[in-house]
Amino acid sequence: SVQEAELAMRRRAGASAGRILDVQANLAVSYHNLGRLEEASSMQRDVYSGQLKLNGEENRGTLMAANNYAISLTHLKRYAEAKSLLHKMIPVARRVLDESSEITLKMRWKYAEALCRDTAATLDDVREAVTTLEDTGRIARRVLGGAHP
Repeated sequence: SVQEAELAMRRRAGASAGRILDVQANLAVSYHNLGRLEEASSMQRDVYSGQLKLNGEENRGTLMAANNYAISLTHLKRYAEAKSLLHKMIPVARRVLDESSEITLKMRWKYAEALCRDTAATLDDVREAVTTLEDTGRIARRVLGGAHP
């Protein structure tokens, strides 16, 4: 694909690590859109890992990459992995970005989804998911307004 060629070209040209991660993230989205979910998830994992090494966990780019990786895991029904990642990163997102940031809200929504969609979910997991969604919805309405979808 064009994006695969761009990635190869940028690597050969010595592009910065950050730029290469951006191209990989775009390529992962393309893989997802083509239904190549395993490849998309693998690339999202690489982007998250790269952002972590490059910028540390208290970085907006790293938090976005963590969220994107968690989304890819839920598309593959790998809920336990998504829950584990989000359980670790949501407190970081709250601290770095605030509880009302779009990324934090999306992480919490995806965490609740992973909690209740997991076939091994307990009643406590479902309760936690409901509480998380109620709180996330309240914050989203306050920040985005009641008319926001």
